[in-house]
Amino acid sequence: MSKSLKRVKSALFTANPTLEVIETGQATTAKAAAESLGCAVDQIAKSILFEGMVSGQLYLFVTAGARRVDLERAALLAGEPLGKADAARIRATTGFAIGGVSPVGHLTEISTFFDETLLTYQIIYAAAGTPIHVFGCAPQQMARLCQGRISAFSQKM
Repeated sequence: MSKSLKRVKSALFTANPTLEVIETGQATTAKAAAESLGCAVDQIAKSILFEGMVSGQLYLFVTAGARRVDLERAALLAGEPLGKADAARIRATTGFAIGGVSPVGHLTEISTFFDETLLTYQIIYAAAGTPIHVFGCAPQQMARLCQGRISAFSQKM
């Protein structure tokens, strides 16, 4: 078991011992993950990181699978212009490689925003530290787990 998966499992167990990690197979897109799980694409919670162009701080936006982060709205929430975060920096800060970034279990604390669109579902799924593992829970619980501020920052793709 990878260190990343162990970290997520530990964070989940600490928060709620009944939360389970599910292996999905190599689902490299939200659509593929949704097909594997038999759910709507918007039930897949994507973890998208941006870098503050002034502070250099990373910001995590947990957004519904069929939506994308509106950079203007996201920048207003972050309080500064945002740009693409470097993959190596993402890994060093979160402990996860792109494609397996979980909203929980990061190496360091990250300011997190949680897409209000996700609240329309009873259960949502997010990466559990690898490209082939996810965990599912109620969206309100996931927002609490990742300490995400529920916000309006996404738009349809």
